Amino acid sequence: MPDQGRILGIDAGERRIGLAISDPDRNFALPLNTIPANGDEINAIQRLSAAEDVSELVIGLPLSLSGEESAQTGRVREFASQVEARLQMPVHLWDERLSTREAQSLSEEPSRGRGRRRSGRKAPPVDTDSLAASIILQAYLDRLRYQSND
Repeated sequence: MPDQGRILGIDAGERRIGLAISDPDRNFALPLNTIPANGDEINAIQRLSAAEDVSELVIGLPLSLSGEESAQTGRVREFASQVEARLQMPVHLWDERLSTREAQSLSEEPSRGRGRRRSGRKAPPVDTDSLAASIILQAYLDRLRYQSND
């Protein structure tokens, strides 16, 4: 497994795809943005990967709470296969159970000031798709760090 280059985290939904990226040292996952799932998403991921020195990808695998696969799981597996074939780099599937729910919960934290800034302006909306991608990627990075310390 390569240990150089950044890792791109992907939360692949049916309408939107959340993206996150690791720092160069692979310690932290940072939310990037969301791209539409409109047929051009693999090209967008390829361009981003080249621009950001990405050498691996982690794609969230949607499993049911019991760990069983669904129709969406099959779609994500097919998407991951297409991405791996096009980008010619390792693609890792990562159990994403509850990552979207966690991202939504984090975006609704009371520390966000109940949607208002001190100036009275409304806080910008949180991109829960890229936040979910960062949660998936951070879990993967933590596992890599934990394994290397064994």
